[in-house]
Amino acid sequence: MILLSTIRRILTQLRHDPRTIGLIIVVPPLLITLIYFMYEDQPAVFDRIALTMLGVFPFIVMFLITSIAMLRERTTGTLERLFTTPVGKLDLLFGYGVAFGLAGAVQAAVAAGFASLVLGMRTAGGVGLVILIAVANAVLGVALGLLASAFARTEFQAVQFMPVVAAPQLLLCGLFVPREDMAGWLRAISDVLPLSYSVEALTEVGVHAEPTGIMWRDLTVVVAAVVVALVLGAATLRRRTA
Repeated sequence: MILLSTIRRILTQLRHDPRTIGLIIVVPPLLITLIYFMYEDQPAVFDRIALTMLGVFPFIVMFLITSIAMLRERTTGTLERLFTTPVGKLDLLFGYGVAFGLAGAVQAAVAAGFASLVLGMRTAGGVGLVILIAVANAVLGVALGLLASAFARTEFQAVQFMPVVAAPQLLLCGLFVPREDMAGWLRAISDVLPLSYSVEALTEVGVHAEPTGIMWRDLTVVVAAVVVALVLGAATLRRRTA
């Protein structure tokens, strides 16, 4: 019941924030459209990049939104007031994970549907699998955003964590250079970054009509990373930011 109340509160706040809704729903299709025109004469390249970005966008957007939202809860004293009620740390963190995971599901469905139906993106596997992986990425972004917010004192500092957390994963996930072609030490770093497994899972969906063992393994790794990040977030969550 407490978890459901937390989810409902977060979704209500989100519903009354049109700018955040625009960032979640409108921006990804616009960016995918930009990619489409960049590779208009190379449909195979567009399919590969667009498919990957359908997983990357939820991760980035949810990390940014969540880290700022949680920091705002602390700086305004909302978090301190919540902890005078039966709400626990895990209730709050998992509430954020579920609420923004639902928002990520809507984002993934809209973006994937737009890419497939309007822009003609083709994948061997079903769009449902793309959405599933994208939702896992959204929850991963939420979990890492909650963890990063514990180390920030201002919203600007929360944004500064974006290049620290997201940029290495984007560079080493295999989007620009296949991971097997990387230097050994770069591949070793890539192997511990959860976004690498998300991209590999999406790649599997792109080339296989049915779910593969590699895809399910990679998705399991992403989910495990989410749980670890949420547990660490609970351990480092402070009631206020001094």
